[in-house]
Amino acid sequence: MTAIAIIGASNRRHKYGNMAVRAFKERGDTVFPINPHESQIEGLPVYKSVLDIPDAVDVASFYVSPSVGLTLIEEVAQKGIKRVLLNPGAQSDQLLHRCEELGIDATVACSIILAGRSPSEF
Repeated sequence: MTAIAIIGASNRRHKYGNMAVRAFKERGDTVFPINPHESQIEGLPVYKSVLDIPDAVDVASFYVSPSVGLTLIEEVAQKGIKRVLLNPGAQSDQLLHRCEELGIDATVACSIILAGRSPSEF
């Protein structure tokens, strides 16, 4: 079981940030939705930042623009998260370079598929 932060989680069920929450939750992972504007997503408490999560986090999955990701990657590093998934549209060369500088293993891939589901299933 993996503890995963979904950065850019959404209450809108057609958004990938919501599908990822559901995919990892259904798989049995511990899911921490991150969104500064929500209080609950898919029955889970929402955190404004990864730094607000009281538990250890194994992976952070990004569903935000690369420019937002660049501002948040510092908090991910501060939290001690060593692996990030940069979903399509969330990656940039600058963000990948910053991950490398911080010693964070960055993978560019659809985390919903990595959770064993397809976005078309939702």
